[in-house]
Amino acid sequence: MNEPPATSDPETCARFLRELGASGAQILPIGEAALALASFERPGVDLARYHDHLRLLARDVGRHPGAAGDLAARARALSEIVLLKYGYSGDELTYDDLQNANLIRVIDRRKGLPVALGILYIHAARAQGWEMAGLAFPGHFVVRLSDGAERVIVDPFHDGHICGAAELRGLLKAATGRDSELMPEHYTAVSDRDVLLRLQNNLKARLLQVQNPGRALTVVETMLMLAPDLAELWHEAGMLHRHLGSMRAAATALEQYVVRAPDGMPRHQAAAILQQLRTQLN
Repeated sequence: MNEPPATSDPETCARFLRELGASGAQILPIGEAALALASFERPGVDLARYHDHLRLLARDVGRHPGAAGDLAARARALSEIVLLKYGYSGDELTYDDLQNANLIRVIDRRKGLPVALGILYIHAARAQGWEMAGLAFPGHFVVRLSDGAERVIVDPFHDGHICGAAELRGLLKAATGRDSELMPEHYTAVSDRDVLLRLQNNLKARLLQVQNPGRALTVVETMLMLAPDLAELWHEAGMLHRHLGSMRAAATALEQYVVRAPDGMPRHQAAAILQQLRTQLN
């Protein structure tokens, strides 16, 4: 596998991300991948010092006295280094700020979204050889630290709290509604690719909210580097290209969607749009 890119050169970062996407691995160099994704919004930035920062985070977690303790002690070590020593926090005041989903700016500002802070936790934990993963928890990203059958769930956004069922239920209801209840699938670990896609999806959603489809399309294209077989992303790319007037690119993306999508109404609708585009192009 190629070394993580030291600069924000788009071709180098794209090659690195495509290689990760082609690998099919569940575990990825998640911090380095998030920096590569962030680079497309921050052209010309020297990534070397951000990689150095990730190394310092990992080093200092390993030197913390709690690193040799049980899971709760390790979780506290992570929080004391990431949140206290380095000053990270969840951005509750300007939660929807686009910078909160860009790891370069998260490192600069020391604040971000739950998933961005979770990536820092995952990176630093795995550098110690610890088992940590993001969970498929809806509405609010949390991470799970494991050692055999023992597990703790940590909320990096809210001061690194260790969450039991009551805390998780509160997070769930706050994010998705008072009628929501915890389900077994909410405790399911997700792949690093899914975590990175969740990070980018936050950015894409906010760009669409502020009616910036061009930048949203760029984000979708970075997501496709990591997940080239995800049909829904090809559909989004096709529709955004069409909205922006790039009909040939729209047809190419929708062709990829039709090939990958399961049979059903969305696929048939996309095929009809694709036929219209081909007629226009011919």
